[in-house]
Amino acid sequence: MLTAKETRESFKAFFASKGHQIVPSAPMVIKGDPTLMFTNAGMNQFKDIILGNVPIKYARVADSQKCLRVSGKHNDLEEVGHDTYHHTMFEMLGNWSFGDYFKKEAIEWAWEYLVDVLKLDPARLYATVFEGSPAENLERDNEAAGYWEEYLPLDHILNGNKKDNFWEMGDTGPCGPCSEIHIDLRPENERAIVSGAELVNKDHPQVIEIWNLVFMQYNRLSDGSLVGLPARVIDTGMGFERLCMAIQGKTSNYDTDVFQPIIQTIASQTGTTYGKDKQQDIAMRVIADHIRTIAFSITDGQLPSNAKAGYVIRRILRRAVRYGYTFLNRREAFMYSLIPALIGTMGDAYPELIAQQTLIEKVIKEEEESFLRTLETGIRLLDKKIEEAKTAGKKIVSGTDAFTLYDTYGFPLDLTELILREQGMDVNLDEFNAEMQKQKERARNAAAIETGDWVVLKEGESRFVGYDQFTCDAEILRYRKIKQKNKELYQIVLDQTPFYAEKGGQVGDTGYLICDEEKVEILDTKSENNLSVHLVAQLPQDVTLTFTAAIHTKKRIQSECNHSATHLLHEALREILGSHVEQKGSYVSPDSLRFDFSHFQKVTDEEIRQVEKWVNAKIRENIPLEEHRNMPISEAVELGAMALFGEKYGDEVRVVKYGNSIELCGGTHIPATGMIGSIRIVGESSIAAGVRRIEAVTAEAAENFNYTFQDILHEIRLMFNNMPNVVQAIKKTIEESGEMRKQLEDYVKEKAGVLKKEIISRAREQHGVKLIQYVGKGHSDIMKDIAFQIKGELNEPFVLVAGIVEESKCTIMVMLSDDQVAEGLNAGKLVKDAAKHIQGGGGGQPHFATAGGKNTEGVSMAVDAIIEAAGMKY
Repeated sequence: MLTAKETRESFKAFFASKGHQIVPSAPMVIKGDPTLMFTNAGMNQFKDIILGNVPIKYARVADSQKCLRVSGKHNDLEEVGHDTYHHTMFEMLGNWSFGDYFKKEAIEWAWEYLVDVLKLDPARLYATVFEGSPAENLERDNEAAGYWEEYLPLDHILNGNKKDNFWEMGDTGPCGPCSEIHIDLRPENERAIVSGAELVNKDHPQVIEIWNLVFMQYNRLSDGSLVGLPARVIDTGMGFERLCMAIQGKTSNYDTDVFQPIIQTIASQTGTTYGKDKQQDIAMRVIADHIRTIAFSITDGQLPSNAKAGYVIRRILRRAVRYGYTFLNRREAFMYSLIPALIGTMGDAYPELIAQQTLIEKVIKEEEESFLRTLETGIRLLDKKIEEAKTAGKKIVSGTDAFTLYDTYGFPLDLTELILREQGMDVNLDEFNAEMQKQKERARNAAAIETGDWVVLKEGESRFVGYDQFTCDAEILRYRKIKQKNKELYQIVLDQTPFYAEKGGQVGDTGYLICDEEKVEILDTKSENNLSVHLVAQLPQDVTLTFTAAIHTKKRIQSECNHSATHLLHEALREILGSHVEQKGSYVSPDSLRFDFSHFQKVTDEEIRQVEKWVNAKIRENIPLEEHRNMPISEAVELGAMALFGEKYGDEVRVVKYGNSIELCGGTHIPATGMIGSIRIVGESSIAAGVRRIEAVTAEAAENFNYTFQDILHEIRLMFNNMPNVVQAIKKTIEESGEMRKQLEDYVKEKAGVLKKEIISRAREQHGVKLIQYVGKGHSDIMKDIAFQIKGELNEPFVLVAGIVEESKCTIMVMLSDDQVAEGLNAGKLVKDAAKHIQGGGGGQPHFATAGGKNTEGVSMAVDAIIEAAGMKY
């Protein structure tokens, strides 16, 4: 029986023997594709090849790709842990052909690998083929069925509908029929009663799809029509975890050696036994699945956050924490301690887990601790809502309140329902679902982009010339209309362009397309599937002309200064803080730079000064740029270039070198460091556990920053009559201010003491209760102190009522002795009822309450109303 590690390697070895280039997994977090946040299928990293945006380098490719399905069309989140075979993060084994072999070889090799290499029982295998679609004039895929007949009996070759057996990249783009391979893992006695053919695609946990062979032969246009692809593509994907289950004779993916080491670690740490309690088993499966997703996302540079992909990861992490909290009684962070077990199962295949273990553990631990605090807050808020509902005689809690807990505090609905059930209560699900739908609509409307079909003017590849040129002649290869937030724009692809497309943290160029008197503004340049796309508000009058493409030169140079400075900053941080520093993200614009890096404590002011001086020294050296384009990655690494985790590199890379600063980088840079002028670090902060952020400005922006500080210092000097030692003057002023403040506080205490004696001396009694009242100018804080002093000093029943006028606002205040509260008086109710006289509102506790308002003329009436309501009026 093969282990998971052996299975993964056997797949690669088999397809290498069939002439396939074995490539590494792309990052799970996607960059450069606005339609996806995460890699959700093995084909994602080859999308630009399939779309024809880049040339085919290898006609045959195979790999094991880490994938994530938690949003959009492919969303398995709610099934994860509850069934035996759904996951968030999973591995997809795949082989591809780009214009080379097609259906015959794909089917032949799939059969050979499963039956001859892995020794799976052929009697347990079934294949589905596309049944056709008369509505689209598509016939049954008889070609694929014919090839399957060489290996399977006819009753094991099943027709599948469009949903299951016609694969599409999206609403538009490459598509085609597919053939799924299913395996029946049921015991022999069950198979004898019911044929596996009856259970294929019926969600049976032991009759499952393990491999999908996609035959891309069409392109779907925006009007829904299909046209043939010039170069047909084979795209196959096999679920690694499901394959391991079949090979190892298990009935659940979670029972294989992919998950069991993690699950057993969870069981050991929580004092439970896997397989004894259904709810605890689900919790352990959820946590074992989710820890993989979270760890791999962090290694790919995606930290948990409140936006986009980071929000998805945070929700997955919180889902796992909540299962541990509810079903495994975990009240302290513990998931971070599962990372060694994860590394034991996957570290060999994905060494980034080992390299970033410390960072992964710190980020997860901090997120766990934060959410555990949130859970406690949510429980307190829910308890309050439960009490309010019970007081009102209700057994249903508002769905709007439940949604607020879910959306604002990350408090899951199922936990809300669980707590309510324990109290014999329920939640209004209709209201909750209505609020959820509103949120989805808001998100959908904000992100919705409608795209038309590309209008192709001429064939050809787009070439970037912006490393060497700021302007060039250009022709439009293709364009299309898009609609975003109800605004119509156009995307243009040029045959050659000096415009840098946003990627690698550097913003896209802006500028113009110029022809004679016409000047079309380029609003932005984005990289989509390795294609430079220029955004314009309107098309040129004649799109077939030759244009001058000209970038905004000053902005580009400012961006280059900031980008080159990030390279020097990276080197300086490693030099001063240590070699553990690694880049975790960057943002480069014409105005400023931002650099995120791994470091486990705050960078001190002295260290920041050292870093700043180190970079400025390199700037003054005026180190020339050494650039190596199309260098083999092995030579680049040998040269000393650092490859960043979370980035996908080809066989050839671009190396940017300034002295000892050597980095793999596709961005644009200045010819020599002296052009940067200088750097000023303007901020240092934490963005996650173990990740710090430095913000800085360079060149003209650094000068302006210095001028601003100089102007501030000048203004301060003027305030102190241009004293030579302004720092000493400020210290002296602060000391004198502190002394004056103390004298003022002593004076206020003295006056308060006098006022307290005065109002007590004017007090009158009725029915053995002392009425203490005050109406006049003053400060509410002082009167509050007096009220609490009186409560502490008087050992007799009393009612204190005060009305204080402070400039244009006023306050009414009530303090009651304990016996008056016991007899039914309530200070909160008294001030609430009287607040109408001062056009305000307020409340408080039964023994003490205040209300504020703006009608100062009504203060006396409010005080009288309180006295009357308290039964103290003569």
